[in-house]
Amino acid sequence: MKRRDFLQSAGAVAAASAVSAPAVFSPAKAQSRKETLLLVSENGPNNLDIHGVGTNRPGYEVSWNCYDRLIVNDKKKLADGTLSYDRDKFKLELADDMVTGDMNVTFKLKKNAKFHDGTPITAKDVKWSFDRAVGAGGFPTVQMKAGSMVKPEQFVAVDDYTFRVDFLNKDRLTIPDIATIVPSIYNSGLLKKHATEKDPWALEYTKNNTAGGGAFKVTSWKPGTEVIYERNDAWVSGPLPSLKKIIWRIVPSSGNRRALMERGDADISFDLPSKDTAEMKKEGKLAIIANPITNGMYSVELNVKNPPFNNEKVRQAVAYALPYQKIMDAAMFGLAIPLFGGASNTVTNTDWPAKTGYTTDIAKAKALMAEAGAANGFETTLSFDLGTADICEPIAVLVQESLAQIGIKTTINKVPGSNWRSEMAKKSMPLMINFFSGWLDYPEYFFFWCYSGQNAIFNTPSYQDKEMDAFIDGARAAAATGDKAKYEKDVIGFISKAYNDVPRVPLFQPMLNLATQKNISGYCYWFHRQVDYRSLVKA
Repeated sequence: MKRRDFLQSAGAVAAASAVSAPAVFSPAKAQSRKETLLLVSENGPNNLDIHGVGTNRPGYEVSWNCYDRLIVNDKKKLADGTLSYDRDKFKLELADDMVTGDMNVTFKLKKNAKFHDGTPITAKDVKWSFDRAVGAGGFPTVQMKAGSMVKPEQFVAVDDYTFRVDFLNKDRLTIPDIATIVPSIYNSGLLKKHATEKDPWALEYTKNNTAGGGAFKVTSWKPGTEVIYERNDAWVSGPLPSLKKIIWRIVPSSGNRRALMERGDADISFDLPSKDTAEMKKEGKLAIIANPITNGMYSVELNVKNPPFNNEKVRQAVAYALPYQKIMDAAMFGLAIPLFGGASNTVTNTDWPAKTGYTTDIAKAKALMAEAGAANGFETTLSFDLGTADICEPIAVLVQESLAQIGIKTTINKVPGSNWRSEMAKKSMPLMINFFSGWLDYPEYFFFWCYSGQNAIFNTPSYQDKEMDAFIDGARAAAATGDKAKYEKDVIGFISKAYNDVPRVPLFQPMLNLATQKNISGYCYWFHRQVDYRSLVKA
């Protein structure tokens, strides 16, 4: 398949401190300033490798910019003129050609691509990297499983510049999964030198060092303070980025981040709170971009493994007690898509995310508590990620007040952002406010992660149900074979079951907000919800 044919048809195959910037930018460095970008955000990475244990979302950004993938999603222009990734179209990145067979896909690699240390990138590196993705365990391995890639035997280095993925079964998520961050290409020779018997994939080394061949490389990382990227001038997997240097500064205070932007000292403020977004947009001094987060929702999640939330009626009582509109107003300032107040908890189509049939009804919630034998209430803890406190703390306070009306006394537990993933994985928090978005924008992908009894990662309520698993597996199989009627039946089945069993109560679909100076262009919204610096331009 030629590059032109692939581009046309691939879519058919188928998700610190508040120091101001003058210290960085001096008038004597006008050209340097044009080629250097300063971004501020509340949180930074806790690991430079997406394969690492407990790597947070900011860590995904490092992997995206510093490593190549074989293919990548193409882009599309949205109605407001901004850019977004295109779920259904792909383009070549490290690969120079791609041929999809009935039960495999073969990639020809660029012969002039090199890692940051100058080592040529070959199919043996791709093979080792895919083996690492399915062998490292945790999130990366389950992500590969989402695309039916589970065995090293599926990955074949045919020759130095030819790599093949053999399919275990037909799965429309396989090709999109290859375009995500997890199957990035690592310098296998370098990492083997740092591997040990206890750490065969050199995860300790890549926690603090990059080992890729992507458009940027990390030249300095001060955890909790700053990340500095510099352009890889030898990058050949796409157009050479306009920016030579990125300074990503961690500024926990939203007020300080806003001041840096309003003074013109910073170029981008990323992941803005809704309050700042609404106010700054009204002022009109900066460019404000807001994208609905695809396949994502904030929810209240209940651990169904243990009492009292193993009782379905207690869970439904919580769902009817939540103060939905107050949450929308106080936490999101209206800048979110409500996922409550639908016609029923039994849906009639495959639209996703879908509204539940729940609304605030304290009388109904009290009646359900009585039916559950819990009329006198109980005590529990309500946990949230302190790294998302601007959203989760007001939600927690409102939920606490509302649940008190039906006898549920909650103690709020604020978990440091750097510990959230590891605490979440323990599945010991009885009640939590959480966010999840699925990289691959299909409902069956969301449910694979969040409701499947086979998956222990983001199924934080510990929910297990054989009928649910059958719906999810059936939808995936129907999507692969093109059986639209079966697909629709199973998707409607698993959404309706989730909303009636209610192990998690959807609240809203949030927006990803950022402010840029008006001389910044080229920003693209990506499924991983981090910044792709490769396309940014500073006038």
